[in-house]
Amino acid sequence: MKINKKEIISKFKKKINQYKKYNELYFTKDNPAISDEKFDNLKQEILDLENQHKFLSKYGSIKTLVGSKLSGKFEKIAHKKRMLSLSNAFNLKDLEDFEKKIKNFLNLKDAIEFSFEPKIDGISASLRYENGKLLYGLSRGDGEFGENITQNLNTINEIPKNLIGSPNIIEVRGEVYIGKKDFEKIKGNFANPRNAAGGSLRQKNPKETAKIPLKFFAYGIGEIKPSILTKQSEVLEKLKKWGFQINQHCKIMKNLKEVEKTHSNLEGIRSSLDYDLDGVVLKVNNLNLQDRLGSTSNSPRWAIAYKFSSVKALSRIRNIAIQVGRTGAITPVAKIDPVTVGGVVVSNATLHNEDEIIRKDIRVGDFVTIQRAGDVIPQVLSVDKTKRNEKNKKFIFPDKCLCGFPTKKEISTSTKKVDAVRRCTRGYECQYIAREKLKHFVSKEALNIEGLGKKVVDNFWDLNLIKRPSDVFFLDYKKISKLEGWGKLSIENLRKAIDKAREISLQRFIFSIGIRHIGQENAKILANFFKNSKKFSELFYPKKRKSILENLDDLDGIGETQVRSLDSFFSNKKNCDIVKKLILSIKVKDFKKTSKSGIFSNKSIMFTGGFEKMSRSEAKALAEENGAKILGSVSKKLNCLVIGNSKPTKKKIEKAKTLKVELIYEDEWYKLLNR
Repeated sequence: MKINKKEIISKFKKKINQYKKYNELYFTKDNPAISDEKFDNLKQEILDLENQHKFLSKYGSIKTLVGSKLSGKFEKIAHKKRMLSLSNAFNLKDLEDFEKKIKNFLNLKDAIEFSFEPKIDGISASLRYENGKLLYGLSRGDGEFGENITQNLNTINEIPKNLIGSPNIIEVRGEVYIGKKDFEKIKGNFANPRNAAGGSLRQKNPKETAKIPLKFFAYGIGEIKPSILTKQSEVLEKLKKWGFQINQHCKIMKNLKEVEKTHSNLEGIRSSLDYDLDGVVLKVNNLNLQDRLGSTSNSPRWAIAYKFSSVKALSRIRNIAIQVGRTGAITPVAKIDPVTVGGVVVSNATLHNEDEIIRKDIRVGDFVTIQRAGDVIPQVLSVDKTKRNEKNKKFIFPDKCLCGFPTKKEISTSTKKVDAVRRCTRGYECQYIAREKLKHFVSKEALNIEGLGKKVVDNFWDLNLIKRPSDVFFLDYKKISKLEGWGKLSIENLRKAIDKAREISLQRFIFSIGIRHIGQENAKILANFFKNSKKFSELFYPKKRKSILENLDDLDGIGETQVRSLDSFFSNKKNCDIVKKLILSIKVKDFKKTSKSGIFSNKSIMFTGGFEKMSRSEAKALAEENGAKILGSVSKKLNCLVIGNSKPTKKKIEKAKTLKVELIYEDEWYKLLNR
């Protein structure tokens, strides 16, 4: 039986649409439709699909989703410092990887001290104090902007209205929650304590909020002026001194073994605590190191949520289905007898890929252990072969896509090993891939068309209303009005959302097309290179494309894998025709890079060799903060070659000298940055 990439993509899109729907109901409309456990499980399934099938990135992602869009019920205010979500760890190995990444980024060999803090299952809030007085309080919102819920936060006795001896400006971050005992008195009106806290904070009438016994644990700070603290442990001490409640289980950890032991102990007593915990948060204790580490698009590099242990259950595989993803990846999914895992009913479990099925010898009819851990979708952990029926035959993985086209396993350009994932390589010519590409095209990270979620795309596809991205802008609204569930208001909202999407930035446009290996960061780099859609359109023509792709080697962040993917995509005539028509249907805005002033403004820089005081990644980040453009090869376009003391490439240095490129050695580099 073959992997059905189409089904994988369809499932992924369906899950994303469900997640966004429930996310909005929960965060924006205060009307949760499912339990927290079911919501977390849905998130786990989506992230596991994303991690196992890289081709799904073209169809959307929740990795960059922070909170939800604002409801419009309250004033919108920008956070002075973004409120990001946390990446997750589920075991000691995940923690070791987290620590290793930190040390590599900072180029550190010494042990790192961590702040160990219980992760309260509540609602995040940010309190801004100026000259000791509470100015306003915000919800997390979408991470960039929060809702002004000051009046509701003022009803919480544990939030001080005045701080004695605090800095002139300080943002205090914390978690609003309801104790388990207090929740028992009001549970008839809410699904669980977290929902009760969220709904109460978003009441328009603060008198109604005051009726709910809300509490507040402070856990950190955002903006602070002047900065008087050097460690996260000092932050917690000061917050306690200023009158905030700090969780009694916060500790300083010297190593990961200590973290693992304390994490296990806390998990053992969590049922006896008067608040819900779903894990702990581990933070680099040194605030200077936190600043150096910075963050990715949605999470800090210096902190991680270490979730409590996974939940397992036994079930029987009824069938193995094949799904096709946006990038052509063929993924197997086990259809199992519904089983409750950690309070959530599970009927599907990922099998990852063909190699995984062979390695574990998974067969239809087998009894298997299903595991659900943190933000990972249910997966088949192992087979109980003592319960195996002799009639259970080995699963034969299909060598063709659902469209009938032969699939293949590619060889990685970096590892030179055969990929574990089979793929259909027809692109838009495969109807299953095309459908998933459409879902990616309208997703939040691409065109962000509200009202055109995965289920709607599937429905419109089946009715032949849309088959290509450009069809989105020529929908037959008269036909749509005859469909069940489509009234005047919903149609008008869809029309407005589509009209809004007719103008798009070049980088979003490039990302929306769904080219394999071209994520959001790659799309931004390419947009900076092409500048406008006219130049980008030259990729349609073989001779020009060859010349362009050769020049892409100069870009830091665009490697052989991305170049080959671009060549493959635009070598397909149907892909080109679809992108051409799309360009004619919308307005693609020219790329405008936000210029950063600094000592390297308008200069192109490249790095070679290792550095004593920082990693290459941190060096690049500092250069960009000072206005530099980072290149990946030595050419006439290069202004400066920064040379680390550890094993620099001599050929690059000699070539730079020949081209009269300025050489900056490591000691001089530190002086330029005042390091």
